[in-house]
Amino acid sequence: MTATLKCISPIDGSVHAERPVLSHADAAATVARARRAQTAWAARPLAERAALVTDGIARLGAMTDAIVPELAWMMGRPVRYGGEFGGVNERATHMAAIAEAALAPEVVEDSPAALRRITREPHGVVLVIAPWNYPYLTAVNTVVPALIAGNAVVLKHATQTLLAGERMAQAFHAAGVPQDVFANVFLDHATTTRLIADRAFGFVNFTGSVAGGRAIERAAAGTFTALGLELGGKDPGYVAEDADLDAAVAGLMDGAMFNAGQCCCGIERIYVHARHYDAFVERAVGWARSELRLGNPLDLETTLGPMAQRRLADEVRAQVAEAVADGAHAHLAVAAADDGGCYLSPQVLTGVTHDMRLMQQENFGPVVGIMKVADDAEAVALMNDSPYGLTASLWTTDLERALHIGAGIETGTVFMNRADYLDPALCWTGCKDTGRGGALSAIGYHMLTRPKSWHLRRP
Repeated sequence: MTATLKCISPIDGSVHAERPVLSHADAAATVARARRAQTAWAARPLAERAALVTDGIARLGAMTDAIVPELAWMMGRPVRYGGEFGGVNERATHMAAIAEAALAPEVVEDSPAALRRITREPHGVVLVIAPWNYPYLTAVNTVVPALIAGNAVVLKHATQTLLAGERMAQAFHAAGVPQDVFANVFLDHATTTRLIADRAFGFVNFTGSVAGGRAIERAAAGTFTALGLELGGKDPGYVAEDADLDAAVAGLMDGAMFNAGQCCCGIERIYVHARHYDAFVERAVGWARSELRLGNPLDLETTLGPMAQRRLADEVRAQVAEAVADGAHAHLAVAAADDGGCYLSPQVLTGVTHDMRLMQQENFGPVVGIMKVADDAEAVALMNDSPYGLTASLWTTDLERALHIGAGIETGTVFMNRADYLDPALCWTGCKDTGRGGALSAIGYHMLTRPKSWHLRRP
């Protein structure tokens, strides 16, 4: 019997989609076809590749009416928020616009004596292993610049969002990107690991858990395959003594709760200057009570849908229960729609410490811990007391203060007066257990290509 991948809907536990996995032989054949097709694709003019990819993104956007409820069924995001096309289009448009400059040769010398330059060469075949929480936004971060740079792409999407890869393939192929240049595949872990170990790919991009990232590194060990890894996060927010309190509450709480907290750069811990602490907690709890309505994501009134999987919700419940047992105070009552399964009540906790898992381990759910700090130095020390480093959100009216505080934070991105956003003009990167490499911006193109030096002595 052929093994299959099943997307279990968090809405009602039904099987929303099921696809057979490729055998190793069939998967290897798909990669071989991609490798053969990549040479001709890379030979096309850059502007032509960019135009085809851009058209593919537009065709994907035209599917939004179907994609929005599909996302709700697959991973639980409420339909009221629409799909991901706004961000997808923003990122794709920016990466297409900067491609020529980002990929342009760096000319060191062009004289009667010699031509010396550095060019950017595609890796060949790029494997993109995409996550379910933002299945289109995360995938385009690599898929779009990889294709534009002249690579072929093999996309392996998360089981929870099986249909996202098919949608992308349909859009790109309709736009004229050759089928072998962009291939959506259904693979199990064993086949994926074997392909990487066999050096089937020139570059592998993985977005997911720390454990998953370690598995990718183990598979690639000794192959010298280039890797891009965006792994876990425990992103902090800091409300300084000069912050706009109402703006900080709205920005940080939305950053903590949107998408049921299932955001790579979602806010999971908040540190508040003593001057604002009591008022911030009161307003944060009030915000949660007034803004969050847990329920069926197909209902337009729902603002907080179920978590994507029962095991993920159970982990959040466990962290909250442990924190409360150790002295934390939970401010929100259990919601009527909380079924003990995927539908999980949001929670705001105070009285938390860094001895609790809730403040140290990623929870990836609609819960946030809030701590009082005496000054900027204590806030920085606590923000750095984490194995992760993706983003940090600073709330202050003083730009110089933000620059000074941000310089001391071990993180990939520093926000001032905003949170939970990915700017395609800036490098999306992290440090520590959050992973390595960088996506988007010109640096994203440099990750997806290799430098080639030319030292041509004229006669």
